[in-house]
Amino acid sequence: MDLTTLRAKYIEAVAAAATEAALEDVRLAALGKKGEISALMATLGKMDPDQRKAAGAAMNLLRDEIDAALRAKKAGLADAALNERLRSEWLDVTLPGRPRPHGTIHPVSQVMEELTAIFADMGFAVAEGPQVESDWYNFDALNIPPEHPARQEHDTFFMHRAPGDNRPPHVLRTHTSPVQIRAMTENGAPIRVIAPGRVYRMDMDQTHTPMFHQVEGLAIDRDISMANLKWTLEEFCRAFFEVDRVELRFRASHFPFTEPSAEVDIRYSNVGGQLRIGEGDKWMEILGSGMVHPKVLAAAGVDPDKWQGFAFGMGIDRIAMLKYGIPDLRAFFESDLRWLRHYGFAALDMPDLAGGLSR
Repeated sequence: MDLTTLRAKYIEAVAAAATEAALEDVRLAALGKKGEISALMATLGKMDPDQRKAAGAAMNLLRDEIDAALRAKKAGLADAALNERLRSEWLDVTLPGRPRPHGTIHPVSQVMEELTAIFADMGFAVAEGPQVESDWYNFDALNIPPEHPARQEHDTFFMHRAPGDNRPPHVLRTHTSPVQIRAMTENGAPIRVIAPGRVYRMDMDQTHTPMFHQVEGLAIDRDISMANLKWTLEEFCRAFFEVDRVELRFRASHFPFTEPSAEVDIRYSNVGGQLRIGEGDKWMEILGSGMVHPKVLAAAGVDPDKWQGFAFGMGIDRIAMLKYGIPDLRAFFESDLRWLRHYGFAALDMPDLAGGLSR
C-alpha cells in the first residue's frame, strides 16, 4: 500500500473517533503489534540496504505522525469530557454551605468528667482496673461470703472454664470496688481515690441494664470518720447538681465491705415534671456508703489497727438521669443519634468547677 494512502486512511480514522475506546481501536489497527504500519515495518528486513534506508525513514516518519495525531486526539477527547463535567456538575459557590452534623459527648462521658473534676478538687486521684476480675478481687477481698446472692449465676456473669480447669473463677466485675483493693495493695495508706468505670450484672428494665457505669470512692487515713464521709458527699452533691443547698439522709444498711454501712437519700421535689434537688418533702436514694470493713483493709495489706476510712459507690447513669432529666436508662445504650444530639454535650465544653460543670 502507498504510504500516502495509508497516512490519509489513519488520519481520517483518528479524526472520526468520537470516544477514547474508538481511538484505541484505531491505534491498535495502525500501531499495534498486528497493526498495518507495524506489519509494513516488519518487511524492512527483506530489503537491500539502500532500499531499506529510504523505506525505513519514510515508515518511521509515518508512524510518528500517526502517533502524534493519536495523542492530540486523546487530549482533545479528555478536554471535551472535562468541559462536559464542568458544564453538568456546576456548583454555585455563593449558596450557603450545607450544615454537617456535629459530634457530641455522651452524657455518661460528660458525667464521668464532672465527677473527676469535683473529686480532684477534694484531692482524690482516679484509679482504674480490669473489667474481667478474679473471684478473689470481686468478692473474697471485699468480705462477700460464698453464700451471698451476688455470687450466684443468676446475678453475675461468670467466665467460661473448660472441664478440669482449676484456675480461680473469673467474672465480669459487678462493681468497681475491686479497684479499691488493687489501689490499696499497690499504694498502701493513706490513700484517696475514685474508681469510675463499666460494671456488669444480670438485670434489665427501665432503670437497669446488664452493663452500666459506677463510680466508687475510697479515703483511708488514721483518723477518718463518718463525719468526713458526710461532708464529702454533701460537697459532691452540691457541686454536681449545681445547687447552693442539699440535704442528705443517711439510713442504716448492710454491705459486706463496710461497717457501719449507710444508704444515702437526697431531698428533692417534683414540680411540673421538673426535678428540684435540695428542696421539697420527698427523698430519693442515690448511693451506698460506709466505713471500710477491717477485713477489707487487711485483705489489701493495710493494717486495720492503724488505718481506717470510708467508701461509697453510686451509679453514674442514674445520677446522669437525675441531673439531666433522662427518663429511661436503656436509651443510654441504644446508639440513637437523635437522642445523643438532644442530650449530648459539645466536645469543647469541658467540665470546670470555676466556669461551671454543665455549661
